[in-house]
Amino acid sequence: MEETIVRSEPFKEIVVMEHTRFPTPDDLARFANIAAGGKTTGIYWADGVAFIYYPLPTTTEIAAKAVIEEKKVYWAFVSYVLMPEYRPLIETKEKIIVPVINMSTSPLFQKVAKWLKKQR
Repeated sequence: MEETIVRSEPFKEIVVMEHTRFPTPDDLARFANIAAGGKTTGIYWADGVAFIYYPLPTTTEIAAKAVIEEKKVYWAFVSYVLMPEYRPLIETKEKIIVPVINMSTSPLFQKVAKWLKKQR
């Protein structure tokens, strides 16, 4: 019987095509709610940055090839806000409640947060 091999191959590159920084966590929560069509959505948090991202689908041959061969993924859009302290929920004055997922243990999300902090 053949032995199963399990290994990790992290992405080498994330290409962010568009990014928007919001002034407050409430603004990001409102945007996330609208972008999700009023359905519950989550926001990721790492290293003092809360963000949501929209990956380009890998349904095209070119995109799939980039992921598999180059370990490159494309994010069409990232919306973010500087939020130094993690909190599990953002609740706006309109009573929109958005969960915040602490991804601080992910090296990938830490790198994205570090990059976002440098953007203007």
